[in-house]
Amino acid sequence: MKNDQPTMYGIKRVEKNTLRIKTFFLEGVLSSSPGQFFMLWLPGVGEKPFALSYSGKSPAFTIELKGRFTRAMFNVKPGDQIGIRGPYGTGFRKPSGRDRICVVAGGLGIAPLAPLIESTGPAKPKQAGSVSVIYGAKTKRDLLFLERFKGRGIKHCTDDGSFGFRGYTTDMLKTMLDVNDISAVYTCGPEVMMKKVFELCEMKSVRCYASLERYMGCGMGICGSCACGDRLVCKDGPVFSSEQLKGMHDFGRYALLRSGKKVGIKSFFEWRS
Repeated sequence: MKNDQPTMYGIKRVEKNTLRIKTFFLEGVLSSSPGQFFMLWLPGVGEKPFALSYSGKSPAFTIELKGRFTRAMFNVKPGDQIGIRGPYGTGFRKPSGRDRICVVAGGLGIAPLAPLIESTGPAKPKQAGSVSVIYGAKTKRDLLFLERFKGRGIKHCTDDGSFGFRGYTTDMLKTMLDVNDISAVYTCGPEVMMKKVFELCEMKSVRCYASLERYMGCGMGICGSCACGDRLVCKDGPVFSSEQLKGMHDFGRYALLRSGKKVGIKSFFEWRS
């Protein structure tokens, strides 16, 4: 059930994933549909939106060091408390037993998709009810959850070829769409990647569901800072379907800064970092 007032949760443990990414495990139970998000609150610092990377009895958020809020989060230790409200937004559509799903994740985009991946069996692309996963990052050291997903047949990509396929996730997706009967593609990661994923799906008439990132001030559709065209990412998304993405002309092109200024998507993510 959604809670619009922050509830305090204790930090059970902190796991260092990479030089700039940590996972914060909570005391207590917290759940949501994969892709939905919560607003995390640090007194005296503010709030930011994050999706669960682990759900249920061992909930956790996986966070990348970027700005003021995440720097403060990186100083949080076991025994400390943070405020949490939510969940908010629309998550990924739950696959049916007949669907053949392909998940495409880039970088930290694997985090909100991880609970969905864990709820499915190993990849069997030609079998109904199967979920295949393509996950990419710049280098091997940037890949998350390698041990967690070991044995699931995930196809890894790195820009420099240091692990798995040398190239982009979209290169591998194109091949998979050519040779497999894919029902739908779920994606989260850099927006330039998701835009290409969407375009490849459109060419093959395959449904696409993409999780977008925008600056969120409230998380409840009040402030309008997360607008993407005529949609609010916090309320209408963050997960959008092919039908919605077709009409969102800012997707892959523009976003709003905290000031409300509209900028190119590359400038937006440079500002976010």
